[in-house]
Amino acid sequence: MLFRLSNISKSFGGHAILRDVAFQVNPGEKIGLVGRNGAGKTTLFNLLTGREAPDTGEIVKMRGLNLGLLEQHVDFSGNETVHTAALSAFEHIHDIENEMRLLEKQMETDHSDPVLERYAELQTAFEQADGFTYAARAEAILQGVGFSNEQWNLETKTLSGGQKNRLGMARLLLSNSDVLLLDEPTNHLDVDAVEWLEEYLTNYATAYVIISHDRYFLDRTTDRIIELENGRAVSYKGNYSKFLVERELRREQQRREYENQQSMIAKTEEFIRRNLEGQKTKQAKSRRNMLERLERVEAVRSEKSGGNFKLKNVERAGNNVLTTEDLSIGYGKKVLAEKLNISLHRGGALGIIGGNGTGKTTLLKTLIGEIRELGGRLTWGTKTNIGYYSQNLDDLHEGNDIISEMRRVAPTAENVELRSFLARFLFFGDDIEKRVRDLSGGEKGRLALAKLIYSQKNVLILDEPTNHLDIPAREALETALDEYPGTIITVSHDRYFLDRIATQMLSFEADGSVLEYNGNYSEFHDWKLAMAKNRVTSDEVKDVVADAVVERTENPSKASKLSKNQIQKIEDRIREIEGVEIPRSENLIKTTAEEMASPTVSSDPEKLRVLSEQTAAAEQRIRDLYAEWEDLVEQIG
Repeated sequence: MLFRLSNISKSFGGHAILRDVAFQVNPGEKIGLVGRNGAGKTTLFNLLTGREAPDTGEIVKMRGLNLGLLEQHVDFSGNETVHTAALSAFEHIHDIENEMRLLEKQMETDHSDPVLERYAELQTAFEQADGFTYAARAEAILQGVGFSNEQWNLETKTLSGGQKNRLGMARLLLSNSDVLLLDEPTNHLDVDAVEWLEEYLTNYATAYVIISHDRYFLDRTTDRIIELENGRAVSYKGNYSKFLVERELRREQQRREYENQQSMIAKTEEFIRRNLEGQKTKQAKSRRNMLERLERVEAVRSEKSGGNFKLKNVERAGNNVLTTEDLSIGYGKKVLAEKLNISLHRGGALGIIGGNGTGKTTLLKTLIGEIRELGGRLTWGTKTNIGYYSQNLDDLHEGNDIISEMRRVAPTAENVELRSFLARFLFFGDDIEKRVRDLSGGEKGRLALAKLIYSQKNVLILDEPTNHLDIPAREALETALDEYPGTIITVSHDRYFLDRIATQMLSFEADGSVLEYNGNYSEFHDWKLAMAKNRVTSDEVKDVVADAVVERTENPSKASKLSKNQIQKIEDRIREIEGVEIPRSENLIKTTAEEMASPTVSSDPEKLRVLSEQTAAAEQRIRDLYAEWEDLVEQIG
């Protein structure tokens, strides 16, 4: 056992946040802590670290437990650089090194046994603490969380809030804590850094507890989920996807128990009312005492808002909503991306990903006309009416209440209609009377999105719409966008969101290139891995073929030994390989992988063997096709 919570309760201002919370964390466990904003997740971390004390209950920790906490706001001393701040996690190794240097100087004149023995002890301690590799580990982790070599000498006081958080993450991962407490670790990380962190945590030896709204991340890094709901903690085995299934089964059982108990209570209360003063008064009093002692089953709190968003009045745009031709974007003379060729049709959803500063938000601002394009063409289709969601939430009037803010886009709508629509975004009852100035960041985000979707724009451009939203709010947004009949362009680092919403992907890569793909995030990710494995992309195939054609045109003697008919057949075969046969084999690998991941197949060794052989054959087929393609290009080149 690392630590155990026994019947922990905590209240603030008379409001109960945690009620009789009890669970235990053991060595090596990988736990996700989930729950709505305000459910008590961060409070739980504060209790574990001693910043807060429980009102009742007990926290028992292993003797000498070293807790490592990643906070949402991290600070450093003024004289540190990025590199020295990361290395500060190895203060104990530095102490050993310093003492060894002093002893080495002393040993120039003193060869006594105590000095030599102490030096030998320090050497052993230095090796056991990985003293020879700690600098390389620190540098690898700095690169993993997104700090390039050129940024290692930056002073920490010059870093942005997001950079400080990433540096805090690096220092924590190097700390060798017995258990890590990670509060929103994927905030401020781009997709590449998040994927690196997933891989790192998957192979991490010690235990951790993660607070996160990133469902994709939780799926890949946890084997147990603890949900805080109505002040209580419920533990589930498995990752986030398994938790969803198990939670629904538990809630269904709880619904039945609640309904049965309410029926029993109603019948008992009726019996008491009828018989309290009659011949059965003794029985009535006995049943009344029983009701008073009865442990009540809590009603299941619904996090889904059910029903239809009624968005049928969105005007139909033309079929081709957006087309760009060799579009270049940036500021002034600084080009962030170029040769962007986007073709987005009505009803499609373009998901945009990439590292910080690669041009994602710049592209959105270029599309809405806030920034001029640096080159190429940008064409919007007929009858497009664009709505833009900014991370700054600067379109909200602080003095308005929620219903008044909705009226800015729906002045003639009935109150009951607006209330019903706001409930879809988890604003219930008296919530709608809150002033904008009093809302949390997540509530403001939900309100801004509700306004935008209700405004009947037929093109929505969304810049990180899931930021500040908890998981129920993200699910509500996804449901709304599922039912939205218009076209969507969204920048997002939420891969779960992109899997559900996106129909095509645009990825700003670290090398300055931009990849396009028809499909959602997971399909794009698998395709990109397959391309990397084969060390060539489809675009590179097309580029090399095009270069070969140009070369042949400029130097016709190279192909002089082939007839025009032969050249045409070779070119037809090249197009067939790149356009038909390679994609067919890639799709076979993808569908086979999906089959292998299904519970029915993963538990059947014979089926797994057959599917593994199919996968291996398809991979070999791809290698053969690339070899053939290279030979054909060489023949006509």
